[in-house]
Amino acid sequence: MAESAIVTRHLRNVWAIPGTTLGVVGWPPTRRDRAFASWHYWWQAHLIDCATDAANREPTPVRRRRVTSVARGMRLRNITGWTNNYYDDMAWLTISLERAERTLGLDEMRGALTTLEKELYDAWAPEVGGGVPWRKGSDFYNAPANGPVGIAMARLGRYQRAQQISDWIDANLRDKESGLILDGIHLPSGEIERPVYSYCQGVVLGLDTELAVHTGEPRHTERVLHLLEAVEEHMTSGGVVNGGGGGDGGLFNGILIRYLALVAVMLPGADTVHTKARRTAASIVRNSAIAAWENRLEVEGEPLFGADWRKPARLPGTAGAGYLTANGSVTASRTPERDLSVQLSGWKLMEAAHQVTAAGL
Repeated sequence: MAESAIVTRHLRNVWAIPGTTLGVVGWPPTRRDRAFASWHYWWQAHLIDCATDAANREPTPVRRRRVTSVARGMRLRNITGWTNNYYDDMAWLTISLERAERTLGLDEMRGALTTLEKELYDAWAPEVGGGVPWRKGSDFYNAPANGPVGIAMARLGRYQRAQQISDWIDANLRDKESGLILDGIHLPSGEIERPVYSYCQGVVLGLDTELAVHTGEPRHTERVLHLLEAVEEHMTSGGVVNGGGGGDGGLFNGILIRYLALVAVMLPGADTVHTKARRTAASIVRNSAIAAWENRLEVEGEPLFGADWRKPARLPGTAGAGYLTANGSVTASRTPERDLSVQLSGWKLMEAAHQVTAAGL
């Protein structure tokens, strides 16, 4: 039902060109939204990831075609190619396309992946002690770029670079008091930006889980265990992920949930502590899904999820649409439920709950 709601409300051909699809960034849409004057590259990358979830959960030709058509829509709307100036954006697309190729056998993703892999690998900056900048030419090196770049590197078999990124995050961005991952650091000045966002925790959980599986090195498992404990303590209430917003922030909790599900089904180790960690991650996913479902709105028989899964969803209108700021971020709509990002997080959450349940957790 979460899948169907987004397909019905948000998906349409790009400029009426057959074989291309993108998600309209708001519902109800403005004329600007319908024309894809606003489209938000990294939101569409997450749409591919959700569409891949659905195609793996219940394979059909329509679902396979949807994954491909959104990728084609992104290439068309991006105009200049697969890449842009933001390393976090390109990392999210790399993760989505790699997973679609690997799990669905969509070989047409290979050319895009080759281009994106080179961009991400070459972004490492040894001249300032390592790390990947948020965007080209920036002095800001943050978890929202380094985490997904690390995951992409691990999934492409670049384990040494992925480990360099994991070690860099641990040394530079882990808060010693809370155990959580801070936003980022300016280099070479060393000035730290201290906000704590849920998706920063998610990408580091995902990166270290991948490395724990593929390298067997204990430090990655230990990092997952400590960060999961911090997330449970500081970022959940009653077992449900706290808060939520719109705009770019609408994806933050969905990203955390996706990688909590990864911890639940992939974290290695047979000891009691590892078993408990997997069950804790699965429990947060399930409890959050139950809360989001109970607080949904039903609109023409399909769910509309709230920005904060602990609170009843609100029906949006066209007024107060979010917008792209000068620094490249997207603000929330006046009613955040309007934003595709918020609804994608709801879809991610339901797919994650399915995955942990299917794994018997």
